[in-house]
Amino acid sequence: MSLSLPGAIARTGLIAGTLDILTAVIVYAVILHKVTAARLLQGIASGVFGRQAFSGGTAMVLTGLLFHYIIAFAFTAGYFLVYPHLPFLKRYPVLNGLLYGILVWMIMNLVVLPLSGFPQAPLRLGPSLLGMAILMVMIGLPVALLAHKHYR
Repeated sequence: MSLSLPGAIARTGLIAGTLDILTAVIVYAVILHKVTAARLLQGIASGVFGRQAFSGGTAMVLTGLLFHYIIAFAFTAGYFLVYPHLPFLKRYPVLNGLLYGILVWMIMNLVVLPLSGFPQAPLRLGPSLLGMAILMVMIGLPVALLAHKHYR
């Protein structure tokens, strides 16, 4: 049974968003001990609510999670909507997924975050490459592969 376009976007956004946030928590909270899972999600909420997100408790944690999924769904919908109009996306889904992850990283780090209330450190190569790799594998690849499967 094939899903409708909105169904495929919803399923893919949920998968990619979940892979991305789980990886971020595992890498930044569990492995690197840079932040707690709650603080990570409050950080996402701070893009809209500024510093007060960090004292907002569970409500801001859940708001950050909601914002995370909204962003994941937006990037998923964008890829699914342009897919039928760009023939090269059909030929190299893995490569295009990895490249899409880089594009997502660029949009988030060079456009969205600077325009938001999120407190930012200067970009550094190591952390930038780590963040980019996460988005390439956890957002770009699943979105591209599931779009390819949907449109076949």
